[in-house]
Amino acid sequence: MTTTHKVMLLPGDGIGPEIMAEVKRVMTWIEGAYGVSFDVSEGLIGGCSYEEFGHPLTDETLARAKASDAIVMGCVGGPQWDGKTDYDKRPEAGLLRIRKELDLFANLRPAMCFDALADASSLKREYVAGLDILFVRELAGGVYFGEPRGIEDLPGGGRVGINTQRYTDAEIIRIARVAFEMARKRGNKVHSAEKANVMESGLLWREEVTKLHAAEYSDVQLEHILADNCAMQLVKNPKQFDVILTDNLFGDLLSDAAAMLTGSLGMLPSASLGSGGPGLYEPVHGSAPDIAGQGIANPIAAILSLAMALRYSLDMGDAADAVEAAVSKALDSARTGDIWAEGFERVGTTGMGDAILAALG
Repeated sequence: MTTTHKVMLLPGDGIGPEIMAEVKRVMTWIEGAYGVSFDVSEGLIGGCSYEEFGHPLTDETLARAKASDAIVMGCVGGPQWDGKTDYDKRPEAGLLRIRKELDLFANLRPAMCFDALADASSLKREYVAGLDILFVRELAGGVYFGEPRGIEDLPGGGRVGINTQRYTDAEIIRIARVAFEMARKRGNKVHSAEKANVMESGLLWREEVTKLHAAEYSDVQLEHILADNCAMQLVKNPKQFDVILTDNLFGDLLSDAAAMLTGSLGMLPSASLGSGGPGLYEPVHGSAPDIAGQGIANPIAAILSLAMALRYSLDMGDAADAVEAAVSKALDSARTGDIWAEGFERVGTTGMGDAILAALG
């Protein structure tokens, strides 16, 4: 009997539809190679949803997402929506809502440097060759969701912008547990990054991570590091890290900085996981409106996001391994413009998909 997986695709804005087209091609290959069936539905999220429905994520799309086994997303946003709508109508609000509604509290962001791309990094080869960092970022709390928030008029004139950094001990404990469990399957080392020296939320973070480590994960090496020092160490000696545990804001900043160590933002996937519901898988890069529609975007991060969905939501680790190996093999011959170098064939979005499918066989 054929196994059927319900997968929802949310291409989004900008280059999203182009890279998602390559994801679909890989999914078709997987169906044939592994004898499974993907029950695929598509929906709108972000700016395209706002233009169609007046909201960046509709209740109907959210309901279908909740009923899926996994959600693979492209990217949201673009300059045409900057500053033109209320905060809750901006494209990014759709992404924040689906994360919150699905209680996706754990964001896994690998920063891996394929050997073929070691020379494309902004650092020397010896610093990045073999790089394999996993960021475990808390996704449902912190300053992006804390209340009060907003922009208010001051009594004497002028305005003030307010955002609240807020974490409960339970939120810290559940994300720290994910980091320790992931470390046990990797290099068994966690760096917990916060700003305990100047922020009470950071102090609570350090205290709760320390207690959980002592109670349940003393076999895992734990080091506390201030977030600003972590940023410096990522540039100075990135291979010292295995798993980096951090909050929503610092995780956003640090993982994007680490992405450039790997050669291109176009290479990195992410997974957002919750407590048993469908995971959300998306590339780290943005919607790249400057190249949208030109057929030159790098689809690898989206394809690797599919691989993470296979691994973490669909129980298809073998297929995930095959996709990741095919990406590595394809990079030996073909490159999109963001990672191109002399001696390689320069291809567009579809050409990169062709190379990956050829490597899959």
